[in-house]
Amino acid sequence: MKNIIFFLFFIVTQTTLAQEIALVKYAGGGDWYANPTSLSNLAGYCNQTINTKLNTNVATVEVGSAELFTYPFIHMTGHGNVVFSPNDVQNLKKYLSSGGFLHIDDNYGMDKYVRKEIAKIFPDKELKEISAQHPIFKEPNMFENGLPKIHEHENKRPQAFGIFIENKLVLLYTFECDLGDGWEDKEVHNDPDSIRESALKMGANIINYAFKN
Repeated sequence: MKNIIFFLFFIVTQTTLAQEIALVKYAGGGDWYANPTSLSNLAGYCNQTINTKLNTNVATVEVGSAELFTYPFIHMTGHGNVVFSPNDVQNLKKYLSSGGFLHIDDNYGMDKYVRKEIAKIFPDKELKEISAQHPIFKEPNMFENGLPKIHEHENKRPQAFGIFIENKLVLLYTFECDLGDGWEDKEVHNDPDSIRESALKMGANIINYAFKN
């Protein structure tokens, strides 16, 4: 049975002929707007490699907005503080419980703040580390060792954590990885092509999982 989020998503895709993803704007003072070219580049890469029809003019959506439910995939990043209001918490919980997917990518410095806010959304659920055996690391690109390392910060291994509802991953939190940096225009960080390709391939896996599960 289709839930409300995918019903709304169906209406959007029929009227715009493109699938929509969005960047999350949140309160607390953190730079939610970091990596301004990343999502557009990821959308373009997915359109070229995995046959999506993503709108490359990526929208911005506020956490507590009803518009959140028009996007099957939302992405959140930054370096600093994150604060979810009670309305934000309720809205995100409804969104994720009704079929939406949230990817949070720590751009370094976000971890201690965002973990507390995730716990507000699902106080009864544990943010669990995701093993390399999870399907998100297998299709359409194989990552035998799990999450790739894009940028180094504290010589820690990259980790993927998740919140699951009925065994389905609905919230993915990527830590010590910086996928979004790898999606940005090449001249922003001057990463080698191999690093950028690895980041984009992992991003394509995330989009693929979010849209097919």
